[in-house]
Amino acid sequence: MESIKAVFFKPDPAAQMRKCSSLIRANTRKLDRDMLQLKQLDQKTRQYILQASKRGQRNPSHAKQAASETRTFAVELIRIRKQSNRLATSKAQLQSVQMQVNEAFSVRKIEGSIKASTGIMKDVNTLVRLPELTGTMRELSQELMKAGIIEEMVGDSLPDDDLMEGEDEEADAEVDKVLGEILQGKLGAAKVDQKPVEEEQAAEEEDLEDQEATLEQMRGRLEALKS
Repeated sequence: MESIKAVFFKPDPAAQMRKCSSLIRANTRKLDRDMLQLKQLDQKTRQYILQASKRGQRNPSHAKQAASETRTFAVELIRIRKQSNRLATSKAQLQSVQMQVNEAFSVRKIEGSIKASTGIMKDVNTLVRLPELTGTMRELSQELMKAGIIEEMVGDSLPDDDLMEGEDEEADAEVDKVLGEILQGKLGAAKVDQKPVEEEQAAEEEDLEDQEATLEQMRGRLEALKS
């Protein structure tokens, strides 16, 4: 009876490879979507910095508040870029996993056996601990274990402290660099296209009222990408 079960339930290498490739593609698409959202947040935050700076120039009495707002948005922009870089690194690791999995199944097809890969295990261990990929990467790790490509499951997700390391307080020099990159050479050009005084005042009041709501919305979207 056991031998009959072994024949009927013997894993199909081709099916296993298709399943693993499908999961890797799903994770890659998820990272692409998240990176696109971060790119859009990056562009919007740059505009918020420019708008706050222009508002301070138009009304000197609001210059101090505008300067504070530009630095606050610059900090958010730095965090957005760090997360985007982290996801780009994760995508490169996924592509590496795909190539190694393809190679492992190719060797299995030729030699009739497969060896556990410490390289794949290391990359999967890293990726499965990312909040963005935890669910599907756990499923992928299970499939890789069934195929004999990795030998053990991975641990829990990374603590928030590890994910946000160095992001609690951005260095002033880094904030200054971002502000210099965005504001230099653009404020002068922005002055050419000035609105009528009434429109400027109305826009200024609206900007001031929406500033906190905008910042909270940005932070909410950034956190949502991590969950």
